[in-house]
Formats: sequence, C-alpha cells, structure tokens
Amino acid sequence: MRIPSALTPGDGDSSPGSERDRQALGVSLPRQIAGPLIQVLKRLALANLVLFTAFLVVYLDRDGYTDSRDGEVGALDALYYVTVSLSTTGYGDIAPYSDLARLLTTFVITPLRVAFLIILVGTTLEVLTERTREQWRVGHWRKTLRDHTVIVGFGTKGRSAAETLMRTGVTQDRIVVVDPSPVVVEQANAEGYAGVVGDATRSNVLLRARVDRARQVVISTQRDDTAVLVTLTARQLSKSVRIVASVREEENVPLLRQSGADSVITSASAVGRLLGLSMVSPSSGSVMEDLIQQGSGLSLKERPVTRAEAGRSPRECDDLVVSVIRGHRLLPFDDPEARTLELQDRVVVIRRTSGDEDKARPAKQEGRPERGPGSWRIPRG
Repeated sequence: MRIPSALTPGDGDSSPGSERDRQALGVSLPRQIAGPLIQVLKRLALANLVLFTAFLVVYLDRDGYTDSRDGEVGALDALYYVTVSLSTTGYGDIAPYSDLARLLTTFVITPLRVAFLIILVGTTLEVLTERTREQWRVGHWRKTLRDHTVIVGFGTKGRSAAETLMRTGVTQDRIVVVDPSPVVVEQANAEGYAGVVGDATRSNVLLRARVDRARQVVISTQRDDTAVLVTLTARQLSKSVRIVASVREEENVPLLRQSGADSVITSASAVGRLLGLSMVSPSSGSVMEDLIQQGSGLSLKERPVTRAEAGRSPRECDDLVVSVIRGHRLLPFDDPEARTLELQDRVVVIRRTSGDEDKARPAKQEGRPERGPGSWRIPRG
C-alpha cells in the first residue's frame, strides 16, 4: 500500500500550508480585519469631533477662563483644558470664572464629556456584548445540532459533494464544513454553510463540528494519508456515523476500509474509467455522467422497498432496479437471491428526475434542527 505525500497541483482542494492558501490568506487578512477596524475608526472620528467641538466652545469664550499660571488662556490652553475635562481628569489649573463660561461648562462641556465617555466605553461594551452573543449562539447551535453531514475538505470534491447532497434533499443548515484554511471556510460561510477552521485529524476539531452526533462524514481531503487519519479520528468519536472517503490511489482503499470507512471512492480510477468509457462509447460516457449528476435527467436513487413491491421481482418495479441491498449485502439485480424482493430490502434504482422536484424537496422536510450559523465561523476556542 502506498500513500502519496502530496497531491499534484490543480486538484482544487485545500491543504494546510499550501502556497496557494498562504497567498490567499495574505490577501484575505485585510478583509477579515476591515470590519472591526472601520468601526473603531468611526468611533475615534466621532470622539475627535466631540473634542474639537468642545475646543471651539472654550476657545471662542477664552476670555471667560483663567489660567493659574499666567492668567491668560490661549489655543493650546483651551485644547489642554478640554482634554483633561472630557477625560474627567480635571487638574483645576484652568477654570471658568465668568458667568457665560460657567453656563457653557454646565450645559455644553458636561454633555460633551458624557458623550465622549459613552463613545469610548460603548466601543468596549459593544465588542464584549457581540462576543458574548456569538458564543451563546454557537453553544446553543452545538447543543441542538445532530443527524447532520460533516464535509472534511471543501475543495472541488467537497463542494461537489455538498451540492449533490442538497439536490437530493439535504438542507444547507444540515451541512458543516471542516477545512484547515480560513480562506476556504470564510468562502463557505459566505455561501451559507457553517464552518470549522482546523486540522480534522485532531479530535477537538471534529468535536466542534459535532461529528459524535453526525449522521455521515464525507472525507475529501487532498492527501490519502490525511484521509486515513481523519477516518480513524472520526470513527473513534462515533461508532455509528457513516463515513465516505475519497482517495487518489486505489491501493489505499483497503487501508481506508480498515480505518473505519464505510465507502471509499477512488477519484483517479473513477475518472480514468469514465474517460476510457467515453473513448469506447461516447454515448455511454454521457449516460454515466448524467447518472452521477443529480438534479435532472437520469439519477441513481436508493429507497426502501414498498409494500406493493414486496414479494415481487425487481423487474416488476416501476423504477429500473440495478441492485438490491439486503442487510449489509449488495446484490446485483440478476442475483438469484434478489429474484424476490423483501419488505426489509432497499433498492438502488435509476429514475428520471426533474430539477423542480429536487428543489422543492428540502422545503417539505419537517422537524429540521435550528439553522446553523451559516454566515459566521465557529470560533476556535
């Protein structure tokens, strides 16, 4: 068995430390801090405006103030007085003595002092309040999230898996993305997915995605050795979760199965077989591509056997049955044991589906859990 050390460039998946991700992260960092920085700059601008307004009030009435040092109040003295007054320091070396100056201090400078303090303290309170609110939302979401799908690696394969799941009826709030690249997770957040940034080979990262309560895990990492480690970690956290993994090298399939994967897809071999089939029979290749592309045309479906179909032959079903699932065995349609369908069986069928049917299906689901934080990322802590 051979596990390649790295994937060849151009596969579209993300991995920690790749040059593309470092470049993307460098471009994305200013965007991540742009929001809070703009808010802070706005608060500073507003505080300076209050300070300048108070300075104008004191400077225009500077004759009504006295300086204990030389008795005269100039522009620098007015700025100094306003600064120590608005910050509530108040040394007392400069003080109003005329009636107008005292009235201005009472009805203008004092309200400006209160506004100045509100601006400074309000910024801190807003940050703390927002952080507390988001932590509560994340905690509540984690407690209610269950029977969802976790996709590890949101590159080309992971994104296609998510789109296929949504076409078959899985709603977007039931999909959690795990990826080591903050850029990838931010992009997934922008598209409406909940995301966890971190190395999925670590159990604490998968626990943030609630793999222990998930229904299924899709592993679409860039490297086969990473897929093995993620599979081992996920299986350790949950014995019942269904794990579907993708590998590049076919000789690594047994290793993935021994690690706990229920299904293993060899991406390189599958693409190669489809290419070969398209060369031999272009029409057959088009049909196979239509089958694996959900949403329109012909689609592969797995469904339970209905009561009307129990006791009948697969050929008598309305849909074209290609396989029968009996217990943990997958029986071909022409297997002697599959000649008569049982009520406990499941069948894999080919049926024609319309785009409208799949689009409407998520809206018909009932009892869905509360929507995850699709527009924000789960914190690392």
